Amino acid sequence: MPNPIFDLAVTNIKGQAVELKDYQGKVLLVVNTASKCGFTPQYKGLEVLYQKYKEQGLEILGFPCNQFGQQEQGNETEISEFCELNYGVSFPMFAKVDVNGPDASPLFKNLKQQKPGLLGSESIKWNFTKFLIGRDGKVILRAAPLTKPEELEAEVQAALAEK
Repeated sequence: MPNPIFDLAVTNIKGQAVELKDYQGKVLLVVNTASKCGFTPQYKGLEVLYQKYKEQGLEILGFPCNQFGQQEQGNETEISEFCELNYGVSFPMFAKVDVNGPDASPLFKNLKQQKPGLLGSESIKWNFTKFLIGRDGKVILRAAPLTKPEELEAEVQAALAEK
């Protein structure tokens, strides 16, 4: 079993280290994002979920990734401005990461080990793959890019109900 995600650290979009233990006790929705993808409008649905449930303990963590079709070529400042201006994103965004391969982020390695995709494949297939994580740091579900954020509302509510 992989180490709890709360033992890991990540870098936010401003270049500052963030300990994931700061999110312990919260329900997390971790998403690999991109600014020039057909799924990019999902930022809006993610923000709606965040606004609706953040007071109950939901945190959405966005991780830009340029591994799929080179659809996230901007630097962190450009990505941050794009998300804020176009979609009003207020949930935490992080520095660009790889989600597959030898340089994959330890967070995404952990999530993929906890919840492999179809046919047991650990690799992430495209942008906007979503991992819903319970307050205990365990992955509850892995949702494909086609799954819209609003389609996860019942699962988010159930995860928030568990104390």
